[in-house]
Amino acid sequence: MDRLDKYIKMVENRLYDIFPAEEPDHAEVIRAAKYSLSAGGKRIRPVLTLAFCEMCGGKPEKALDAACAIEYMHTYSLIHDDLPCMDDDDLRRGKPSCHKAFGEATALLAGDALAILPFEMLASSLEISPSAAVKCIRALSHLCGMDGMIGGQQTDTAYAGKELSGETLIGMYSRKTSALIKAACLCGVYCAESPDEERYAALAEEYAEDLGLAFQIIDDILDVTSSAEVLGKPVGVDEKLDKHTYVRTFGLGRAEDAAGEYTRKAVEALKGFPDSEFVKNITMLLLSRKK
Repeated sequence: MDRLDKYIKMVENRLYDIFPAEEPDHAEVIRAAKYSLSAGGKRIRPVLTLAFCEMCGGKPEKALDAACAIEYMHTYSLIHDDLPCMDDDDLRRGKPSCHKAFGEATALLAGDALAILPFEMLASSLEISPSAAVKCIRALSHLCGMDGMIGGQQTDTAYAGKELSGETLIGMYSRKTSALIKAACLCGVYCAESPDEERYAALAEEYAEDLGLAFQIIDDILDVTSSAEVLGKPVGVDEKLDKHTYVRTFGLGRAEDAAGEYTRKAVEALKGFPDSEFVKNITMLLLSRKK
């Protein structure tokens, strides 16, 4: 899709503009952060930031700094997920994980740096008002913090090898995966600075919650049906670590049905936006993704 390619290029052309110069005493951590950022991936979260801004009546350029902030936060989470103390994965997007390429200490620091950089990016943005910047910072810090993405990761780690109810599993997925997608969509809404912001924000949260659940369940399905060559990362990791997944809890058939139902609900939430066809198409593509 031309619009998707346009959004991805906008993000990738802006990602490194705020990076400091590679001075000899700390160049390695900058190179490690750039290495993980440049590993590719679908860039779905920053694309959603740009798309939601445009859906709410703003120019996507207004949300570009926010989109980059989202991608920094996402990449930090992947670097830390791959560390030996977490999932201990050697591959990410078909390349050696950051800690395999640069060492564990540098990878840890690169992740830390990418977790902090979003707030500098948002606070320095000249495209949005200070009020919009504060709203984005608040959403990102809350949804990626202890009651959001980090909290979900803690549940994932704490319940390895233990009994886990279906309700707790969905709550974990909501924090672990949906939360960052919510931040991406909300930042797009806030950057648009629309008179209908409150209504759009509520719909964006509803959409992102269901998209995140579908996205994580599809990840679970691919972890047992795909290969490392296709995914660009190891498969069977959750089973190896004795972690709970939707497939393990409910079976493959119910997992496929649930992914379809959450996707349907996400598409339904989009009906409250004008001209939502582009985001609808992305949502449906994610349901059928193979990696």
